[in-house]
Amino acid sequence: MEISQTNDQDYMRLALAEARLAEEAGEVPIGAVVVCNGEVIARAHNTRETDRNPAGHAEFSALLAAAKALDAWRLSDCTVYVTLEPCIMCAGLMHQARIARCVYGAADPKAGALGSLYEIHRDTRLNHTFAVEAGVLEDECASILKAFFAAKRAQNKQKKKEICS
Repeated sequence: MEISQTNDQDYMRLALAEARLAEEAGEVPIGAVVVCNGEVIARAHNTRETDRNPAGHAEFSALLAAAKALDAWRLSDCTVYVTLEPCIMCAGLMHQARIARCVYGAADPKAGALGSLYEIHRDTRLNHTFAVEAGVLEDECASILKAFFAAKRAQNKQKKKEICS
């Protein structure tokens, strides 16, 4: 299966569209899509706040939807596209699902498990490894997160100001 940079960017744009849906819902703007044999089989965005669910990460939800769509837990022909480097929970689920590849946009130096803090995808002590492509549409993926958190900080600052007045 040959993967082109153009396809990676196109699929990441779909993940960015999901991230925007998360932002509109008041969620941290992270989006994911799962592609199997060139077909998008699942899309999701963060829903932790909406669902009050600590596992409501975009890629976690997308992987569950993909397994349901394929009626199989092994997603060995699938690539996960996600706007932010997956955390250890989501990287662990990718390992368990036996994905072929993960493509992410922005690195996560605080919680990233596919290169920043951990390298779950290449740990040969585990029974499955998978390919990772980092930095696809990195600037766009990082800027949506930066803008979201800047707005949150400004809101919090305003709330503090109102409380102290």
